[in-house]
Amino acid sequence: MSLTDTTARTTSHVVGRVEDVPPGEGRAFVAGDVQVAVFRLRDGSLHATQAACPHAGGPLADGQTDGNVLVCPLHLYAYRWSDGASTSGAAPIRVFSVRDQDGDLVVEV
Repeated sequence: MSLTDTTARTTSHVVGRVEDVPPGEGRAFVAGDVQVAVFRLRDGSLHATQAACPHAGGPLADGQTDGNVLVCPLHLYAYRWSDGASTSGAAPIRVFSVRDQDGDLVVEV
């Protein structure tokens, strides 16, 4: 399902259900034609990034997380949730807005 928001020039995509992502983990989804990784942190917050690490294509959905960063599982590059910038010298990643809408995961791309 897609909803177009012409003022912000983003498109909303329902990619799955909140319960599809266990607390403290991430899962890969497709939002329109964009592969994304959606995370539900242990504090209940939701985050979404591009699915592949720009360094070597590692699956970011398999990365380790905390309240501030995501760490790629291949070479341990860390990325800030706030803006996608690397804290370890790698190229930045794209971050996307994600929300819980009546139990659905809605990602803006």
